[in-house]
Amino acid sequence: MTAYGIIANDLDPASAISPQIYARLRNAIIHNKFAPGDRISESEIGRACDVSRQPVREAFIKLAGEGLLAILPQRGTIITKINYTAVLDARFLREAIEADIVAILANAPDPTVIRDLRAQLKVQREVAATEPKTFIEQDERFHRTLADAAGKRGAWKLIEGLKSQMDRVRFLSLSHFPVQKLVTQHEAVVDRIEKGDPTGANAAIRGHLREVLSDLPQIHAANPEFFELPDGAIPEPVNVPIKEE
Repeated sequence: MTAYGIIANDLDPASAISPQIYARLRNAIIHNKFAPGDRISESEIGRACDVSRQPVREAFIKLAGEGLLAILPQRGTIITKINYTAVLDARFLREAIEADIVAILANAPDPTVIRDLRAQLKVQREVAATEPKTFIEQDERFHRTLADAAGKRGAWKLIEGLKSQMDRVRFLSLSHFPVQKLVTQHEAVVDRIEKGDPTGANAAIRGHLREVLSDLPQIHAANPEFFELPDGAIPEPVNVPIKEE
């Protein structure tokens, strides 16, 4: 099935079309079904989906706001390159938000939440060795559960908008993704929450999120055509010191 076919497949006519096109096109970009520089067409997607151009245009505008598309006057719309600096900035902001989220949970451990997280860890261990794409889905679920349990669903929505470039990197390096290590780090986060240790939970989630992009320079070196370096040089990540008592 073509990338356009994936976007058009089984759209629900009873629901708003633009959010469906947005979600599917975003997913296709993040999974690298399109290469940076590929041109995409409102009219062609509209024909594939059997809809007018308006809902497609709305989806394009939202994706451009996330930095996934560039809408160029008189030239059309193209898939952007992965902005190296934006990846580091997104990780920095995500780390700050999630560090507070796990500290909130550790300050008042909830046995029901812990049971849910432990059940998710079991699934993660089952898929880690052979199903990296499924693991990434479970990873999303794990981090979303942390935010929901802390009463910070709005913060997770903010994170989702920030981390699209991070996700592109993850799928670009899927075959080298340190899945088993990430599961172990998830377990450490849950352990510290269960023990009521906000400082330890904070340190565990920061270390985990830094691990996700630890090999970013190597990924860039192997796939330079996928990346944009705004200043022409690879920037160094800005890290808050991890303190664990």
